Amino acid sequence: MISAKFSTPNKEGLKMLFLGAHCDDIEIGCGGTVLHMIENYKIDHIKWVVFTSNEVRKKEAESSAKEFLKSVKNADVDVYDYQDGFLPSVWSEIKVRFEDLKKEIEPDIIFTHYRNDLHQDHRTLNELTWNTFRNHLIFEYEIPKYDGDIGNPNLFVPLNEDQIKQRNEIITSCFKSQQNKQWLDDSLLTSMPRIRGIECASKGKYAEAFYSRKLTI
Repeated sequence: MISAKFSTPNKEGLKMLFLGAHCDDIEIGCGGTVLHMIENYKIDHIKWVVFTSNEVRKKEAESSAKEFLKSVKNADVDVYDYQDGFLPSVWSEIKVRFEDLKKEIEPDIIFTHYRNDLHQDHRTLNELTWNTFRNHLIFEYEIPKYDGDIGNPNLFVPLNEDQIKQRNEIITSCFKSQQNKQWLDDSLLTSMPRIRGIECASKGKYAEAFYSRKLTI
């Protein structure tokens, strides 16, 4: 399979924006890709934004982001305290947050939720991502969950076993409050990347998968 690499003008590093509705969404959806990008590309700026949290989960999210981004010199992490499950009801407030984001970063790549995700918070962020960043490269990540909305992604980031192990260890060690959840155990965190690794013939056995609606080459 032919692969593509990112390039930036004048040897500048990449500017990346990661968006998550909940405190572990970015990590589960594209945590391995975060590690891959940091390892393989020069990074100029990473903006990491989580929209729903409470006092406990905010601390966990900040701790996790710190671990993923510890080698990035220019990284900003924002964790807001909107109520889980109610983002559609505060659409206008979230829209203002997105308009502010446009002033803070001009991203080369944006990672956000999948358009057809059945969780209302995830769909809200996807809609506002495309509404706000209309001429950007956007990758939509997937979150395995009860709703059963896993689809057929068209873009893959091959990963190796060490990257998956590091990703899983950060997630399980940082998000202690979620240990009783079905989706937060090593078997699930490993199984999805293994399936996506098969689908893209990853030499490292694993991959994370995304949906890319618009891409120019």
